[in-house]
Amino acid sequence: MQTTNLRNLAVFVTMLSSIAAMGQKTGEIDWFKELSSRITLNGYAQGGYYWKDQTDKQENSFNLKRTLFWAKARVTDRWSFLFMTDFSSVVQEFYTDYRITKNKAMSVKVGQYKTSFSLENPLSPTVLELIDVHEMPVAYLAGGNDPLAGLKYGRDLGLTVYGDILKDKLHYEFAVMNGSPINKTDNNNHKDLIGKLEVRPFDGLRIVTSGYLGRAHAVSEVGWNPQVKVGDNYKRNRYSFGAEWKTGHYAPGKYKEARPFSVRTEWLGGKDGKVGSRGGYISCAIPVTQGVDAIVDAETFDRNTKVDGWDQTNLTVGLQYWFYKKCRLQLQYSRCFCGDNIGKDYNWLQSQLQIAF
Repeated sequence: MQTTNLRNLAVFVTMLSSIAAMGQKTGEIDWFKELSSRITLNGYAQGGYYWKDQTDKQENSFNLKRTLFWAKARVTDRWSFLFMTDFSSVVQEFYTDYRITKNKAMSVKVGQYKTSFSLENPLSPTVLELIDVHEMPVAYLAGGNDPLAGLKYGRDLGLTVYGDILKDKLHYEFAVMNGSPINKTDNNNHKDLIGKLEVRPFDGLRIVTSGYLGRAHAVSEVGWNPQVKVGDNYKRNRYSFGAEWKTGHYAPGKYKEARPFSVRTEWLGGKDGKVGSRGGYISCAIPVTQGVDAIVDAETFDRNTKVDGWDQTNLTVGLQYWFYKKCRLQLQYSRCFCGDNIGKDYNWLQSQLQIAF
């Protein structure tokens, strides 16, 4: 898989070189300067150590969770292209983005990328508070970890129209997606629809609602939804309401001095076939001293709202230290309370190093 990713990346960089030089005559420009001005390269790696006593035999291990690299090419002032690969797993994103209007009122995106459902799913793991990244209801309902439909990473193939109107006070998104695992064609003849509205009444506050209407193709069977069998096409609908407030903007040049207080909360629900699920979370990052934040998080998720024993609640406290711009050290402890069908309550200790550029 890593060889394939490297090959894909090499092809992509070659293509970007052609784009940057396209339409230019030899000798009239500095080719390297033109190329570097049109292409931005970014990446990050996250890895660490964990210990938990979820089973009778305690677990502990070092891990490398993700190593992502992406390149974005600015073809014109309105048109761009992005390619992202995770060297520890699969190609994650590839899409082109075009701004239709002179202002930010309407743009279109086509390709594979994070879906717009929920407040949290589009956010990068480099800014999220939890080491385990997404909250439980977001991970399942937004397709970050949905074993029934085989969905991972919260991404999909499709088309999205989006924009900012009313002096950037209102952001909207409307998407038509496959509703299938990434890097594959649609596995049924139904297309999924996603709608999202984000209101920004004043600087620092976002109020977000989103909805998802679709039909998924079951690739496995799960205990909390015994009615859906492998090969079934079943209803897969979702909704979310959430808000985020920050006391100020994150300033990369002042990564220690200017960290804001932030709080994000969301309530989500959905239905897979006839089985409903719901959950929510609240997460806070509290600046303590230069570069150090205290993390407090509470999340709950019930996979089957009509059958007892499929719920779980996690309470997490921790610290993170931003030692250079997007780079941080994290340490977190979680107490996990599980329903009878999931297992016993357990403790979970995690640490992580994040290097990003």
